[in-house]
Amino acid sequence: LWGDHGQEALELAHVCLICATATGQEILKNLVLPGVGSFTVVDGNQVTGEDVGNSFFLQRSNIGQNRAQCTTELLQELNSDVSGNFVEENPDTLLDNDPSFFCRFNVVIATQLPESTLLRLAEVLWNYNIPLLVCRTYGLVGYMRIVIKEHQVIESHPDNSLDDLRLDNPFPELREHIHSYDLDHMEKKDHSHTPWVVIVAKYLEKWYNENGGQIPRNYKEKEAFREMIRQGILKNENGIQEDEENFEEAIKNVNTAVIPTKIPVCIEDILNDDCCTSLSQQTPSFWILARALKEFVAKEGQGNLPVRGTIPDMIADSGKFIKLQNVYRDKAKKDAEAVGNYAAKMLQSIGKAPESISQRELKLLCSNSAFLQVVRCRSLSEEYGLNTSNKDEIISHMDNPDSEMVLYLMLRAVDRFFKHHGRYPGVYNYQAEDDIGKLKTCLNSFLQEYGLPVTVKDDYIHEFCRYGAAEPHTIAAFLGGAAAQEIVKIITKQFVIFNNTYIYNGMSQTSATFKL
Repeated sequence: LWGDHGQEALELAHVCLICATATGQEILKNLVLPGVGSFTVVDGNQVTGEDVGNSFFLQRSNIGQNRAQCTTELLQELNSDVSGNFVEENPDTLLDNDPSFFCRFNVVIATQLPESTLLRLAEVLWNYNIPLLVCRTYGLVGYMRIVIKEHQVIESHPDNSLDDLRLDNPFPELREHIHSYDLDHMEKKDHSHTPWVVIVAKYLEKWYNENGGQIPRNYKEKEAFREMIRQGILKNENGIQEDEENFEEAIKNVNTAVIPTKIPVCIEDILNDDCCTSLSQQTPSFWILARALKEFVAKEGQGNLPVRGTIPDMIADSGKFIKLQNVYRDKAKKDAEAVGNYAAKMLQSIGKAPESISQRELKLLCSNSAFLQVVRCRSLSEEYGLNTSNKDEIISHMDNPDSEMVLYLMLRAVDRFFKHHGRYPGVYNYQAEDDIGKLKTCLNSFLQEYGLPVTVKDDYIHEFCRYGAAEPHTIAAFLGGAAAQEIVKIITKQFVIFNNTYIYNGMSQTSATFKL
């Protein structure tokens, strides 16, 4: 799924879990199984009966033992190649005495933390530039928040990417290869085994001559172009068209292959980013390569990105297919070398060794240059600040009173309840009724303080009191899978993380992401 280099990154990673509750255990389980290098569990609490009820791993015999130690020992049984450590401390104590403790990790996962501890931890990690994933199971609600200053992705693995064929404006080597075919004077066997890419390119030249050099743009023009290709199918002695699958393939691919070659807007944004234009010794290799890419686009690329160098499978004989494949591969190699030369110059200009960026990194960036992504999340202090919170996002989603956003507001309200009362609402059955009014007061004061003109149904207030801050295993397990997936993305720098808040509604089994 994430390749050898992704697995290598995973095996070198060291993750920290704060609070080994059911949610935390499920996240770690899903990282230990695929082979994360090492993990450290920070938890000063003892195992309780409630933990045993929520957790898949803990048993009654663990009650009274340290939760971090039990979790570490049980998870290590799943994969002997993974190294596990534990620290019998509360996160607050570590933040007081040794905040730099958290510097050694690639990612920190915080589960079920009270708001005050979470904000302190988030501030420390933000300053140290360590990614933080906040996870929380609260009754039938799952919550995740990614806190990361900047996350660069080279391999974003888009679902519906189009092949990079450059048929609208073939590069010289491709044009020469296309001209080596003469469809009008060919044996039937060769005609029916000519790659569809060549067929489309040949007829595109003809189309250009008849249409003032304009590419077929709308449905009507593309239909006319398809008909032009259809007329090129060989006919037998009775004037009936032969069955030539390669021509049918060409007709079928007109929509996706006959498109203008251009740089995607999101890539232009990356190339024009301040990080790309002003380099220093501290600049990550991603931005140095992005700058080299920018230089290439301006010069050798003539406004285009490096050729990707791959072609799709198609009906053709092996010889013709391999020749065509090599044309694209050789061009991709040549383009990557040009980008590499610019990268070496950039490295030299900032006093770094040219070999500090590997050939593998260079090739990976060039072949994925159309899919690069940069994700920048806001800090938790920005989200919680009265003047910096994203009120517009909250208000716009609350147009629907049952949006997942209401669950976010309720989580903020129960945190306020905890701050005032030292416990969560509904934890004790005999107080559940009284807690409804208290929670409503906390919610209203939160909405008023942040200037949010929204209304929350009483049903949600009742429901959150009914939850009693429980951590059901079903929700914890679901969240554990989703969170582990995001951590793998952060570690491997593959696929795109969400930005920045994810809410799961276990009542309706729906979820949503918000930029808070």
